[in-house]
Amino acid sequence: MFTSERAFSGFAVKDIDEARAFYGDTLGIPVQLMEMGILELTLGSGAKVMVYPKPDHEPAVFTIMNFDVDDVEAAVDDLNARGVATKIYDDADFPTDDKGISRDMGPEIAWFRDPSGNVLSVLKAS
Repeated sequence: MFTSERAFSGFAVKDIDEARAFYGDTLGIPVQLMEMGILELTLGSGAKVMVYPKPDHEPAVFTIMNFDVDDVEAAVDDLNARGVATKIYDDADFPTDDKGISRDMGPEIAWFRDPSGNVLSVLKAS
């Protein structure tokens, strides 16, 4: 029978070792190497995310994962201190300030990329 009880999401990266270092060491997400070179991220909610290698990987053209935070500016400062660039958009579609924070299009949000070019965000959703 279909159920969403054990559903999970996943996305591709070009280099699994880079991904393990970025998600585990840089972002501090618990990462486990699974069979066939697949990573399993365990988010604070307990949700699991599968990260799989794809040699001909092309980054998604949309945000693949969002991190809901209490203070976007503090999260951006923390990411920047970890070496993560949050100023990735500078155009009319996504106007952002010097830190890469969009403050005028809904909730405050800042985007950043993983080493494979996938887009992630920190935002104040709640």
